[in-house]
Amino acid sequence: MTTAPWRDHALPAAARVDDLLSRMTLEEKTAQLYGVWVGASTDGDGVAPHQHDMSVDHDWDELITRGLGQLTRSFGTAPVDPALGAQALARAQRRITEAGRFGIPAIAHEECLAGFTAWQATAYPVPLAWGATWDPPVVEEMARRIGDDLRSAGVHQGLAPVLDVVRDPRWGRVEETIGEDPYLVGTVGSAYVKGLESAGVVATLKHFAGYASSAGARNLAPVRAGVREFADVTLPPFEMALREGGARSVMAAYTERDGVPASADPELLTGLLREEWGFTGTVVADYFGIGFLQTLHRVAGTPAEAAHAALTAGIDVELPTLKCYGDPLPAAVRSGQVPEELVDRAARRVLLQKCELGLLDEDWTPEPAASVNLDSTGNRILARRLAEESVVLLDNPDGLLPLAPDTRIAVVGPRAADALAMLGCYSFPSHVLTHHPDVPAGIEIPTVLDALRTELPDAKVTFAQGCDVTGPDTAGFEEAVARTAEADVCVAVLGDRAGLFGRGTSGEGCDATDLGLPGAQGEFLDALTATGVPVVLVLLTGRPYALGRWHGRLGAVVQAFFPGEEGGPAVAGVLSGRVNPSGRLPVSVPQVPGGQPWTYLQPPLGLAGEVSNLDPTPLYAFGHGRSYTTFAWENGTGGEEPAEIGTDGSYDVSVTVRNTGEREGAEVVQLYLHDPVASVTRPDMRLIGYQRVTAAPGEAARVTFRFHADLSSFTGRAGRRVVEPGALELRLAASSADVRHTAHLTLTGPVRVLGTDRRLRCETEVSCVE
Repeated sequence: MTTAPWRDHALPAAARVDDLLSRMTLEEKTAQLYGVWVGASTDGDGVAPHQHDMSVDHDWDELITRGLGQLTRSFGTAPVDPALGAQALARAQRRITEAGRFGIPAIAHEECLAGFTAWQATAYPVPLAWGATWDPPVVEEMARRIGDDLRSAGVHQGLAPVLDVVRDPRWGRVEETIGEDPYLVGTVGSAYVKGLESAGVVATLKHFAGYASSAGARNLAPVRAGVREFADVTLPPFEMALREGGARSVMAAYTERDGVPASADPELLTGLLREEWGFTGTVVADYFGIGFLQTLHRVAGTPAEAAHAALTAGIDVELPTLKCYGDPLPAAVRSGQVPEELVDRAARRVLLQKCELGLLDEDWTPEPAASVNLDSTGNRILARRLAEESVVLLDNPDGLLPLAPDTRIAVVGPRAADALAMLGCYSFPSHVLTHHPDVPAGIEIPTVLDALRTELPDAKVTFAQGCDVTGPDTAGFEEAVARTAEADVCVAVLGDRAGLFGRGTSGEGCDATDLGLPGAQGEFLDALTATGVPVVLVLLTGRPYALGRWHGRLGAVVQAFFPGEEGGPAVAGVLSGRVNPSGRLPVSVPQVPGGQPWTYLQPPLGLAGEVSNLDPTPLYAFGHGRSYTTFAWENGTGGEEPAEIGTDGSYDVSVTVRNTGEREGAEVVQLYLHDPVASVTRPDMRLIGYQRVTAAPGEAARVTFRFHADLSSFTGRAGRRVVEPGALELRLAASSADVRHTAHLTLTGPVRVLGTDRRLRCETEVSCVE
C-alpha cells in the first residue's frame, strides 16, 4: 500500500499540506475554515453575545462529509462529566474522520482563561490576580497544568490569554486582563503562553487589538486610541507573547479603530502581524466576529461579503460556527466574488497547524487519557499558592491584622458566604452553571466565612449578610450592625458578582457607570464604620473600586481579585497571619468614583495640576502592597552624577533588599523609566522591569536589572520606534508612587530606529548577600 505524500512523516509539513490541498475540493477546503458548536442554543442569549441570531442550523451527518475545521466547546457549553465528555469528544472525532474523504479530525477548542472552563475543573484565580502576584513562573506552571488537563480530555486549542491592557477600569472585562501596564501584561501573559504551549496546546492571544480601549468603557464600543497609544501600550504584550511565548494563534478583536473593524483590517492582521512580526500561525475570529461585520459594523452587506472582508484581512478560521465561511463562502468563490487563493491561503495555515498537532498522521487516535481528573490535588495546591500570592494588603495602619486567634469576629457582607464570590465570569460555575441552577458546582469552593472559621477555631465568629451585591435594599443593615457592635472586630466582605452581559457587576458585557461599590454596599460600609468597631474591609472584585470615602476610617483593607476555588482559605490565611501578604496592585485604586478613566501611564497633562480642580491621583498606586514584615533597600547603584551610555548601550542598576522584620516575606522590586524630555509626550513613569524576592528574617538579596537603551524606545513623530539621546532616570521603587532609589543616565549618540529584533525585556539577576 502506497502512502499519500501528505501522510508521509518524512516530508516537511509544508510539502505534506501542499499535496493535501491539491487533492481537496473547494467545499473540503472551506470546511477547514469553520467550527461547529454542537449543543449551542439557537434561542435566548446563551453564553456568547448574539448566539441566538448568529447560530446556523445544519445537518451534522451531511456537513462532516466535507471535513471540519474546529469543534467548539464540547465541555464549556453544558455540564458534562469530564470522563464521559472526553469519550463523547472522541466519538465525535471518529465520526468526523470516518465521514470525510481524508479522515482529518477537527481541532477541539475550549476557553481556559481561569482554568479549563469545564465542569469539575480547577477554578484558578482570574488573570487580574495573576498580575497581582508579579510572579510569572507560577503563572507558567498554572498554564502548563491547564494545558495538561485540556490535552487529557482531547482538546487542542485554548482561547487564552487575554493581553488587553486596562485603559478604563469601568470596562467589564478588567477581571480578564492582567493589569494596566503593558510590561506587566506582556511578561505575565508570555509566561502563561509558554506554559500552555509546553503542554502541546495551542495558545490563542486575545483580543487583537485595542479591545480594552473602547470608548466609555462599553463592551464593543469604538476604540479611540491614537497611533502612539496603540503602538506603545496596546501592541507590546502581543509582540512579547509571540516572540517569547511562542503562541500559535491570535484572535481578532470585536472592536473597530478609526472606522476599521479589526476583523476586516489587513494592515493589522496581515501587514503588522505576519509581514512585520513574522507570525505563521492561525488567526481565528472572536465568536461571531465575522458575522458582526455585517450586522454590527455594517461594513458588509451579506455573509459572503463579510467572509470576503475577513479572509482578505487575514482571518483563517470562523468561530464558533459557520455563518459566513460555511455555504456562503464557496458560493461566493464560484461566482467570482471571492478569489479562491484566499481560501487556499487560510486552509494552508489551518492544515499546517493540524500537521504540527499530529492530526494528519495515520496513527493519530482520538482516544482520551486513561483517566480524566480536572481538579487534582496538585492543581488545588497550585491554585492555593496563586491565590495566596495574589492577595494585596492595601492598608493596615494600626496593625489590626493579623487578627488575634481568640477574638470575637463579626463577618458580614454579601460576598462572605457565597462560593461564587471567588470566581470570575469565565470560571465554569459562573459562566455556564447559572443556566443549570440544579447542578452542583462540581468543585469544592470554601467561602471566606467557612475558611475563617477553620483558620481561627478559637475565635467566636458570627455572620450577617447585611445587603445584596446589587440593589438598594438596606433592610439587612440592622442585623449586621448589631453583630458588629457585639464583636471586637468586623470583617466586611464586599465586592462583585461575576456574570455575562449585564447579569453581574463584573465580567463580559458588565460595564460600570462609575467606580463606586455596587448597589448599597457603600452605604453598608458607612453603617459598619459608624459603630466604632474596627472594620477590616475585604474586597472580592473583578476591578478596582474607589475607596477614598473610607480612607482613615478602616482598620485594614484587603483586596483579592476573584482568587479562585482556593481564594477563601487564601484570604482567611492573610487575615489570620498564616499567610504574609505579598500581592501588589496590577491596577491603581482610585480616590473617588468619578476620578477615572485613569491609569498610572499618564503624560504630564494627565497628572494632577493647577489647570483643573479634579485630582486623578489614585488612593493606592499601581504596584502598591503591604506586608507583615519590613524590608530595607540598601546600596542602590548610580548617584546624582549621570552615567553615559550610547543609544545602543546598556547599564546595570542594582539594589540590596534586606528583610528587617521578624518573619519571612516577599518584596517586589520594580524598575521604572522616567524620560524628562522627548520629541513626543511620554508617560511620567512606566514599568520596564521587576523582580519578586522572598527572604527570611535578616536575609538579603542583591537585585540587578540589566537595562538596555532599547527599553527607552517609543513611537516617534514619524511613526517609527526610536531611541533618542538625552537624559533618563531609572527609578527603583516599591510602587509607581514609592521611589526608593534613582539612577541617572545620559544616552549619547544618534537617534536609533528599531526593528522587530529590539529587546523587549529587562533581564534581572538575583544574588544572595551576607
